[in-house]
Amino acid sequence: MNPTKSQCPYCGVGCGLEVQPPAIPGKATNRDSRGNPIWQVRGDRAHPSSLGKVCVKGATVAESLDKNRLKYPMMRDSLDDKFRRVTWDEALDKIVNRIQTVRFTQGPDSICMYGSGQFQTEDYYVAQKLIKGALGTNNFDANSRLCMSSAVSAYIKSFGADGPPCSYNDLEETDFAFLIGTNTAECHPIIFNRLRVYHKKNKKVKMVVVDPRRTKTAEAADLHLAIKPGTDIDLLNGIAHLLMRWGYLDTVFMDECTAGFSEYAEVIEHYPPELVARKCGIRLDDLETVARWWGESGRVLSMWSMGINQSREGTGKARSLINLHLMTGNIGKPGAGPFSLTGQPNAMGGREAGGLAHILPGYRLVSNPQHRVEVEQFWGLKPGQISPYRGRSAWEMITGLETGEVGLLWIAATNPAVSMPDLERTKAALRKSPFTICQDAYFPTETANYAHVLLPAAQWGEKTGTMTNSERVVTLCEAFREPLRQAKPDWEIFAEVGRRLGFKEMFDFADSEAVRAELIELTRDRPCDMTGITYDRLREKGPIQWPCRDSNPDVSEERLYTNLQFHTADGRARFGAYHAKGLAELPEKDYPFVLTTGRLYGHWHTMTRTGRIDKIRKLHPEPFIEIHPRDAEKLGVEEGNLVIVRSRRGMARFPAKITKAITPGTVFVPMHWGALWANFAEANALTHPESCPESLQPELKACAVQLVPFTIEGLAEVEESDRVLVSN
Repeated sequence: MNPTKSQCPYCGVGCGLEVQPPAIPGKATNRDSRGNPIWQVRGDRAHPSSLGKVCVKGATVAESLDKNRLKYPMMRDSLDDKFRRVTWDEALDKIVNRIQTVRFTQGPDSICMYGSGQFQTEDYYVAQKLIKGALGTNNFDANSRLCMSSAVSAYIKSFGADGPPCSYNDLEETDFAFLIGTNTAECHPIIFNRLRVYHKKNKKVKMVVVDPRRTKTAEAADLHLAIKPGTDIDLLNGIAHLLMRWGYLDTVFMDECTAGFSEYAEVIEHYPPELVARKCGIRLDDLETVARWWGESGRVLSMWSMGINQSREGTGKARSLINLHLMTGNIGKPGAGPFSLTGQPNAMGGREAGGLAHILPGYRLVSNPQHRVEVEQFWGLKPGQISPYRGRSAWEMITGLETGEVGLLWIAATNPAVSMPDLERTKAALRKSPFTICQDAYFPTETANYAHVLLPAAQWGEKTGTMTNSERVVTLCEAFREPLRQAKPDWEIFAEVGRRLGFKEMFDFADSEAVRAELIELTRDRPCDMTGITYDRLREKGPIQWPCRDSNPDVSEERLYTNLQFHTADGRARFGAYHAKGLAELPEKDYPFVLTTGRLYGHWHTMTRTGRIDKIRKLHPEPFIEIHPRDAEKLGVEEGNLVIVRSRRGMARFPAKITKAITPGTVFVPMHWGALWANFAEANALTHPESCPESLQPELKACAVQLVPFTIEGLAEVEESDRVLVSN
């Protein structure tokens, strides 16, 4: 029996998988701890992005297929009641009646949907058609707002359109790899392994990693810059200052293909290397070495992720990095370019389908009148049906619950009761919600505690659809089993609600292939043109990179901007001039440490899937806090001691991991553990919601905290603090 081809449903690398049914003739059948047969998963050697490689998450993904699944619709009248099992008709009638009530009493802008990069592109698209088209509100946002929205904003402002311009092949063609704000070795391991092998084989190739922690990524670098949290723009402007001082400029490219350099040059004059080295907490000669490597390298590839994006100046950080490429002409050629590493498996597909509150399908903007008209006409809507105003961001949905402006919140395939900032405030807002729908494959989840209706969603392997990875490669993920019990694909749920609301023709899709056929028409002649990427083509050719047009479907573009023409009115890329602002919340006497958060190799987001896989739980059995030995000594903390961590918003406690891998004055906590998996170990109980004004992405990466050893003497005080936090 031939294996089913799919894409891994975890990170944005988008590794290809092959799945075999449990019973393989002549081979023993693996079983989970409950005796259920496990589908066999291996890497797809024909997949162009991963070449058969797979990490522990992808290798074990099938082990969670039957564990703690949400199998039937359930409802309750209030959060104090127990859930009762209901039919799909009962659940959908309740949802439709509530939507109509809110729509005609409070207005459509009181309806919000919060989605996920776990969606397939077809799920994303039907959700946009329902919320932004049929209901006429742009209140659809996704957890990509917490992940990649600063990269989206930076690409649009610098190049005129979203879309990473690079290819994974650039990993093996670069002269200089510059990684900043990304622990690629743990968060995107398959592409990092590819880069590491190339780097080891080519001694002239340099790798620099910028991170306050000495991560697995940093250990592989020629030079690790352990900058102080919040000094990224200082560093990038300091590199630019030296490039300009030393004349490492591609003046022909800058003159013919860019705009705005004079304003940028005025800014970087204020970042001399001596000042920058002091502010960043690094050696002057290391700063100069990095600038010289950048300037002397013919092909520079930069990569970034959450350490750049999750910041109140996330757009500024990303654009400041892009500026270095524009100064030196490092874009549109092999081995070069600014490469945002997407956090989720289909955050890119969401961007194509319009899956954020300020965008529309086909890389269009809500704020652009012509873009709205194009989508209205395609969807058969009356003029003006699509709102000219961006919708609520994820955090604005939370504040809308606080004020009563949000009357209905529909959460699908994500877990904001763990992942949102200022978690106690988030939970309090969710408790105030008049009506919350939680649509997920798993139960229980932390967010289900705040739902009035639970809808069982089909998960990876139970529905057919497409996903797009960080290098713009589209993979068809074929279903290899039926949805469990009464679970349904997300797009089918959205479409059925649309039909019951009276929009039958808009949602008359026979299957997911029909959904994709409609979506790709909206990408025609757009920067993300995918008209040549149909199900038939994907089944025939395998994964395909966009842009790929139906006029020449055998040709796709590996890199963007090879003609040095950008998607701006004059075809020129734009320099962005940003002064550094630093952290939104600086350490001070009462909160003297900077807490930074991040992922671990084996776990994924809030552990909804990986927490149910035995091998991964054994790999990462508990959360922890990394503390530098110097700080631990001052606090009187030893390895394994429990440490209380307090911020202005909340409290958590973790066993100490004493390590020189963290910068003194900075501590690190993994973000995965929610209330289901550990007691008082929620990293986001500590973080704040201050966000980038351009991307609206919260600064989840840093906040000010105090550390207190967990002693017997302090136990009563701690337990009292716990009770206060729980009751608020």
